[in-house]
Amino acid sequence: LVIIAGDFTMMDQPPQNLVGPFKAIGKKVLIIHGNHDSETTLDFLSEHYKVGNLNKYAVTYEGVGFFGAGGAEIGPVLTTELKIFERIKNGHKYVKDAKKKVMVTHVHPRGSLIEKFSNIVPSSNSVRKALDEFKPDILICGHVHEAQGIEEKIGNTRVINVSRIGKVFDI
Repeated sequence: LVIIAGDFTMMDQPPQNLVGPFKAIGKKVLIIHGNHDSETTLDFLSEHYKVGNLNKYAVTYEGVGFFGAGGAEIGPVLTTELKIFERIKNGHKYVKDAKKKVMVTHVHPRGSLIEKFSNIVPSSNSVRKALDEFKPDILICGHVHEAQGIEEKIGNTRVINVSRIGKVFDI
């Protein structure tokens, strides 16, 4: 399973070989948009490659529920904090009974270690509220590129910034 936590593009320029190679080798792919990608681009990629769009839907795969929301309240493509929380909340209702839950967001939660890696890229109160309320087992994010690979625990949730280089891990 491959999960991409946004920023497919830079200023919505077409992404090169980001989703297709995974599909070509038979991998299941789930995506959300970042703050450099429009929702239209995400919809196109989702439809073109037949991959899961967690910005609009939730998915259960091998007993694990995946839900989330893309975007951030900064950058060329803005998503409000309210919209981020509402999308997370909507997705969670479909996977709340899953044996494990993975929340995928582009932006990182307020109060995380990831905040220390950038003075200009804000964290999200909505993601933190959702993390505290829905208590996912894992939160995958990617907004702060300088914090790639950072992993921490907030409560019982494992928070992983996959950012530019990605990260392989067990759920």
